[in-house]
Amino acid sequence: MPVFHRTVAEIFSFTVIGAAGFVVDTSVLYAALYLGLGLYAGRGLSYLVAVTFTWLLNSRYTFERRAAVNRFRQWRRFAVSQLSGATINLGVYASLVHMSRYCADRPVIGVAAGSLAGLMVNFLVARRFVFAE
Repeated sequence: MPVFHRTVAEIFSFTVIGAAGFVVDTSVLYAALYLGLGLYAGRGLSYLVAVTFTWLLNSRYTFERRAAVNRFRQWRRFAVSQLSGATINLGVYASLVHMSRYCADRPVIGVAAGSLAGLMVNFLVARRFVFAE
């Protein structure tokens, strides 16, 4: 497969998995809120669960031919490498729920905005540093 087509396929797969990660992220956040963790601790927990979920799927589907033998080491690299996107993601989320009562009452809006903001940064970092050829 030509490099351009492979890259487009990887971006598509990463985005679809990211959308599934969004559902996991939001579901865990709402469960955490129900349990009383609050907007920020709940979001921290939901983000960690979503990162693990998306790593599992991305290592299996998006970057399957580049998956490492040492999966724990690769997960650790993925989790750390996603901090740049996480900074953007969580920053947008925190800004929205802090500045907007509407968003604080509907944190899914902040999760969605943060996820979109960090998506391409996360893809580029994952492709270059975690699943590099």
